[in-house]
Amino acid sequence: MANDTFTALAHPIRREIVERLSGGAATVGEASRGLGVSKPTISRHLKLLEEAGVVTRMIDGRTHRLGLRPETLADAAEWIENQRTRWERLFDMVGEHLEERR
Repeated sequence: MANDTFTALAHPIRREIVERLSGGAATVGEASRGLGVSKPTISRHLKLLEEAGVVTRMIDGRTHRLGLRPETLADAAEWIENQRTRWERLFDMVGEHLEERR
């Protein structure tokens, strides 16, 4: 679940596509314009984003529109927040321990 999302977001081109879609749904051309890679490469990046559940595709005739799936990104954000909270607690404990040793 969250690992798929992080794998999908690991590549800068995929992150750029997600950033572009954060403003709302867009056609494949709009979401990928100017990225400097071939159409087959874009297709592979989009396939990975779709398989991870980060992006959804709506097809209307020949027009393919992409949109973000916020629930998938929310799962990843929740995992990050849980990790941040855990590490803050651990750092606090280490800080307290070091203070006691002084």
